[in-house]
Amino acid sequence: MKIAIAPDSFKESLSAVDAAEAIRQGVLDACCNAETVIAPMADGGEGTVEAVVAAAGGRYQREEVHDPLGRTVTARFGMLDDSAQTAVIEMAAASGLELLDKDERNPMVTSTRGTGALIRSALNAGARRIIIGVGGSATVDGGIGMAAELGVKFYDKNDNIIENPKGADLEHIGKVDTAGLNEMAGKAEFIVACDVQNPLLGKDGAAKVYGPQKGAGPLMVEKLEKGLENLSRIIQENLDIAVADMPGAGAAGGLGAGLAAFLGAKIESGIRTVIEVVDLQSKLKGCDLVITGEGKADYQSAFGKTPAGVGELAKKLNIPAILLAGKLGEGYKELYRHGIVASFAIMDGPMGLEDAIKDTHRLLRQTTESMMKTFALKNA
Repeated sequence: MKIAIAPDSFKESLSAVDAAEAIRQGVLDACCNAETVIAPMADGGEGTVEAVVAAAGGRYQREEVHDPLGRTVTARFGMLDDSAQTAVIEMAAASGLELLDKDERNPMVTSTRGTGALIRSALNAGARRIIIGVGGSATVDGGIGMAAELGVKFYDKNDNIIENPKGADLEHIGKVDTAGLNEMAGKAEFIVACDVQNPLLGKDGAAKVYGPQKGAGPLMVEKLEKGLENLSRIIQENLDIAVADMPGAGAAGGLGAGLAAFLGAKIESGIRTVIEVVDLQSKLKGCDLVITGEGKADYQSAFGKTPAGVGELAKKLNIPAILLAGKLGEGYKELYRHGIVASFAIMDGPMGLEDAIKDTHRLLRQTTESMMKTFALKNA
């Protein structure tokens, strides 16, 4: 029996790599002679770099960059062992919400500057294709901090250059000049790995949907919305690129729009991008079963999340796919339309969230063992 193991991370508990190992142990507990194929997955959020490097092969590189508030932080990215000279970056490593204390969260003063430095470091390392996961941001700056770090210049309405631009500067931009853009950036391919389709502006846009998550109150949200409207207009006037309604442009506080406008990035489904990069289809060939997983499965899981992407590929290959989750929330059965044939919550009794998080490895291994014994019996 050959089993493919392709989970996402279990947030705040296990990385995708660690979750895959727990599932592997559970498989072998039930079927000691089973062959396992390990392929940790991600959809563009935190853990994407680790999952892709583990599944595709590669190495980590570390760089000192600026965090969202301009402090020095060490961040890493992945360089893959492929002919395309691919780098994988998580914007959250440099510009993420988890780098800030709760009382520091303020998207008017945070910037994606550090993400731009990671991109430059990857280019200097020889990357010619750069995949950027955009989950977990602390910013709503439309990507101007990132772009400025790579040589794009922003001027205010009095023609003064804006140094180290951030969220509060969006409404003051009067002109953008891309002539100084990093030369290597102009020759590279950029892919935004994204699990949302939000536009830059409006009720579903970067400021109104994601601003409050990053510390913005109602008045701040309105100022950021006006700032992003101004940035969108300036990009249209100066670069002839329409980003306002572009699907995914609102991701990471508008970083999706900035990457598309200033680096020519393509915004693509995060899970589909990861599936392609790690060549999951080849890994699944000849498998009898696929096991995927995530911390909480609900109606959102069917929209660009790892279980849906893995399930769809398994269905295409006529392989049953089973989901293991910390919790099965409302609407999780929508995943059955995407190739998942059965779902299991891993908690084995009443317990608090904190205890469940601490015990996820055991619970995941135990549930896998029970599930595999049933599967093996059915297929005996």
